[in-house]
Amino acid sequence: MDGHNGEDSKQSTADMSAFVQDLLQQMQSRFQAMSDSIVTKIDDMGTRINELEQSINELKTEMGMEGTPSPMAPSKPNVDDVKQEEGSA
Repeated sequence: MDGHNGEDSKQSTADMSAFVQDLLQQMQSRFQAMSDSIVTKIDDMGTRINELEQSINELKTEMGMEGTPSPMAPSKPNVDDVKQEEGSA
C-alpha cells in the first residue's frame, strides 16, 4: 500500500504543478492584455495632446498672437536697462 500512496502523492504533486502553471499562464496573458491596453491609451492621449497643441497654435496664429509674450509671464525690465535710464536722466 505504501507504493500506492506514493503514486497518489506524485499525481497530486503533478496536478498541483499543472494547476499552478496554468494559473501563471492566465495571469501572464491578462497582464499582457492590460499592458497593451495601457500603452494604447497612452498613445491615444499623446495623439490628443499633439492635436490640442496644434489647435492652440492655429488659434494663436489666427489671433495674431504668435511671438507675443504670454500674459502669465509679464516681461520685467532688465536691471542694466534701469541703471542706464537713471544715469541718463
